[in-house]
Amino acid sequence: MVVAFEEAYLSDLYEKGRTDDKMHRYQPDVIKRYRRCIQLMKSVADITSLAKYNSLNYETLKGDKKGISSIRVNDKYRIEFTVRDSMEEPIVTVCNIIELSNHYK
Repeated sequence: MVVAFEEAYLSDLYEKGRTDDKMHRYQPDVIKRYRRCIQLMKSVADITSLAKYNSLNYETLKGDKKGISSIRVNDKYRIEFTVRDSMEEPIVTVCNIIELSNHYK
């Protein structure tokens, strides 16, 4: 799949392993797992292949987040993304990395 980033800090976290944005600072373990999840998203062919990894807890969200999917980074964080089908391969746009304790706010 092709992975794009909605926000610059998400791209920086993946490419550099850190971000200059003071609002989006994460523990090194969270960043390491985030980068691993993005690598996995790039390596699979489609969403059904991604859903086969039980540890990611892939789900499509409901309610006001309809149209957004998510996978778990760890027990406390998840990556929210949208999926758009294209002729060659699906395009995934990473929207957010969110702490699960805050995701209902």
